[in-house]
Amino acid sequence: MTVNHASVLTKEYFISYLTLIMTSREYTVAQANSFAFDFFFKGDKERYGSSTWSQFEKAKIEIEKKMCEIEAC
Repeated sequence: MTVNHASVLTKEYFISYLTLIMTSREYTVAQANSFAFDFFFKGDKERYGSSTWSQFEKAKIEIEKKMCEIEAC
């Protein structure tokens, strides 16, 4: 996947990305978040800038809420 360092990736992008990881690897939300941090961000939350990291955080929260609704947390 090619990422343009000049643009901010959106929350929707990361929702799709994390959902793909969870589905294809049969990961939990926590496992998908960890994988994305290690693989996509290479362990550096500032790799693509603070705005992209913020969008990633928002996506994580939204996915966690959706999963909680499904699993009746």
